[in-house]
Amino acid sequence: MACFAALAILAGCATTTAGGAVGASRSQLMLISSEQLEQTAAQGYARMKTDAVDKGTLNRDEAMLRRLQAISRRIEPQTGIFRRDAPAWKWEVNIIESNELNAFCMPGGKIMFYSGLVNRLKLTDDEIAVVMGHEIAHALREHSREQISQAITAQAAMQVGSAMLGLGRNAAQLAGIGYQTLIATHFSRTDEAEADRIGLELTARAGYDPQAGVTLWRKMMGAGSGSRPPEFLSSHPTDSTRIQQIESLLPVVMPLYRAARPG
Repeated sequence: MACFAALAILAGCATTTAGGAVGASRSQLMLISSEQLEQTAAQGYARMKTDAVDKGTLNRDEAMLRRLQAISRRIEPQTGIFRRDAPAWKWEVNIIESNELNAFCMPGGKIMFYSGLVNRLKLTDDEIAVVMGHEIAHALREHSREQISQAITAQAAMQVGSAMLGLGRNAAQLAGIGYQTLIATHFSRTDEAEADRIGLELTARAGYDPQAGVTLWRKMMGAGSGSRPPEFLSSHPTDSTRIQQIESLLPVVMPLYRAARPG
């Protein structure tokens, strides 16, 4: 069984994107197909829109929707730098009326913004582009597909290990908690940092100022409330860590911005 698992892992290692100017390229574990995940994502996105229509919360601010769609249209062609197939995805942008500071892009280019993110933080177009580029980067790198594959592998390994060591069900459950607390959050932090890198390049190539990444995360820091877990137990890097990474990448992406900006 262990040999079969090892062969499956080796067969599933691939990279989904080119590295771009920011060098975001590495081998990824992929045990399920893109088609499977995109179909599931499209169904989930459609259900989310239907629920929002029923609640009267979908695309209530037409001016904001036009603004987001315009930014998306400038970013979408730049995705070809990382994936040749991505510009032809069935891109879609919608807004849910909510006070949440949130946005995401599902596999296949299905983007959702929550109005609170734009309104509460008073985001500029450049800052919106940074957020959108980051979320699109998750879809380009297929981080959801990778994390599902990692979870499948981890679950299989824990079951095999428990059986070999004669451990009971409670011990296996404890191992699962440990995985979620330490290992899985590390993968997620890695994905977030990677999406920051790719997203910043997409922002710059679309003609939006990547320096807005710094102002964006300063706003996020100001909007934070309550205690936060230590970074090593968190699924996201701290805001200060993100700002440091953005500042370190500016010498790479600012020339792309100057070459692309209108006028």
